[in-house]
Amino acid sequence: MILVVGATGALGGLIARRLLANGRNVRILVRRGSRYQPLVAAGAEAVIGDLKELSSLRAACQGVRAVITTANAALRSGSDTFATVDDVGNHNLIIAASDAGVRRFVFVSVLGSDPNSPSPLLRAKALTEERLRASGMTFTIIQPDVYLDLLVRSVVAGPVLRGRPVMLVGEGRRRHSFVAMQDVAAYAVAMLENQAAVNETIPIGGPEPVSWRDVVEMAEHEVGRPIEIQNIGLGEPVPGLPNMSNSVLTALEMYDSPIDMREASARYGVPPTSLHTWAHSAFNSTSASADEIGVSR
Repeated sequence: MILVVGATGALGGLIARRLLANGRNVRILVRRGSRYQPLVAAGAEAVIGDLKELSSLRAACQGVRAVITTANAALRSGSDTFATVDDVGNHNLIIAASDAGVRRFVFVSVLGSDPNSPSPLLRAKALTEERLRASGMTFTIIQPDVYLDLLVRSVVAGPVLRGRPVMLVGEGRRRHSFVAMQDVAAYAVAMLENQAAVNETIPIGGPEPVSWRDVVEMAEHEVGRPIEIQNIGLGEPVPGLPNMSNSVLTALEMYDSPIDMREASARYGVPPTSLHTWAHSAFNSTSASADEIGVSR
């Protein structure tokens, strides 16, 4: 049995469905009121629980041989914060999994995690990584770069499909290995069974580093018209984006994050999704409406 935590989110859902398609027995940790019925219909076993409640995690981990967690508080509110979910909640999950004898733990972290970071998310992710390494469980830590499906979709695809200018923080010329979420899901599942990933921390990116301006140029190619760009000063908010996204956009103007994925792609059998492939889907799919690519997603 494999426990997926965060399965009602976009990335966790992709991972759970990929495991089910591979014939794996999958248990998903869900909260009351969340939309998990489609995963149950696909064959997953749902167990009610919450990362903030250690006792519920102990029950969820019984009989589980592996855990994959993507859960985070990025799109949550109220009592769900980076401190309660990404820090304390993930600590609870590590305790419960270790006590239950879980043999493999795959943690989806983030590129740039740092225990001394001023960012609550990067700090919490790094603390979880440290606890996992000290847990005694066999682990794999995955550190994805920025997701094409989330921040890039919000910054570029959403405004373009609404006929609005694209607002870039700074000049938008820094190059990053933006990665498709489906690639990260594929790596997570492949690394679960691959000995090369045992007790490793592995950065994950797309096939080539690109800049925000490259993304806009690709969008112009897909929609067949010029796209207006408006530049915003570092630290200034982008209208419609949450504060965390604004902080990330400013941070991305401070460095480049190229990741050479050729060896990992071959080792784990994951064909990389190029910017061209992603953009063609984002701007031409019948599901890529302006509403569905809203910045609140």
